[in-house]
Amino acid sequence: METAKEIKDFLTTRRAKITPDQVGLPVVGRRRVPGLRREEVALLAGVSAEYYVQIERGQVAGVSEEVLHAIAGALRLDEVETAHLFDLAHAAGKAGRKQTRTPRRQVPEPLQALIDTMVTAPAIVQNGHLDIVAANPLGRALYGTVYEHQTEPPNLARFIFLADRAEETFPAWEKAADDAVALLRVAAAKAPYAKAITHLVGELATRSTEFRTRWAAHDVRAHRSGTKDFRHPAVGDLTLRFEALDAAGASGLTVIGYTAEPGSPSQEALLLLASWAATERAVAPVDE
Repeated sequence: METAKEIKDFLTTRRAKITPDQVGLPVVGRRRVPGLRREEVALLAGVSAEYYVQIERGQVAGVSEEVLHAIAGALRLDEVETAHLFDLAHAAGKAGRKQTRTPRRQVPEPLQALIDTMVTAPAIVQNGHLDIVAANPLGRALYGTVYEHQTEPPNLARFIFLADRAEETFPAWEKAADDAVALLRVAAAKAPYAKAITHLVGELATRSTEFRTRWAAHDVRAHRSGTKDFRHPAVGDLTLRFEALDAAGASGLTVIGYTAEPGSPSQEALLLLASWAATERAVAPVDE
């Protein structure tokens, strides 16, 4: 990943999202492009226009944290976007060393044991590249279609953008697609020279127009809590709440647990899924 270009594209796309009215600046003259001009961002950040242009070009060596925070404030970046800007600047500063990071694809036994105790709630463990590296039995049943289409560990981004049944499995496919790309953007900035994510992004960009469009938007976000829609071939539609927690002692891994609203049709479907999964396990052939 070319960090200078990533910084340029990220700041340019953020700048295009902010209008002068939003930040209390007068609109002067005709504007050829949407959003703020570079000199307006510089004014709001308290730096010279020439210095901001240099930063937007990706020349961030020696730029202080105070200046980066000022630019983040001028562009009204949220917490995740600000962290992303710092990750990009940090990566640019280490460009000469080109450190790489291999994604974790195995979980510690205590973590697997922990999620296995969650017998009434689906749970999965994923890394920053969206590989599902572990699941409890109910989590594996919930994501059964994803497991069926890929060798282990299955990759959610690859399924969402390349699998024929993706839109059937995730009824709110547009949101699932947006979230997947935004999470990959965060991961790529933390390890810009990692071969695994470079290859994954390259594969998806080559094979999916939907992915390319979203990747070019440079949107980033956290995916810590909310609701997610599923359509399971055995039990039908489920709308589940999720909570995502970083796994202590297992850097780079996130545990995601799902629950249903008490008394809702989704809770009934989740109970049915648990019964179905238990039956499937009972009749599955035993490896000798």
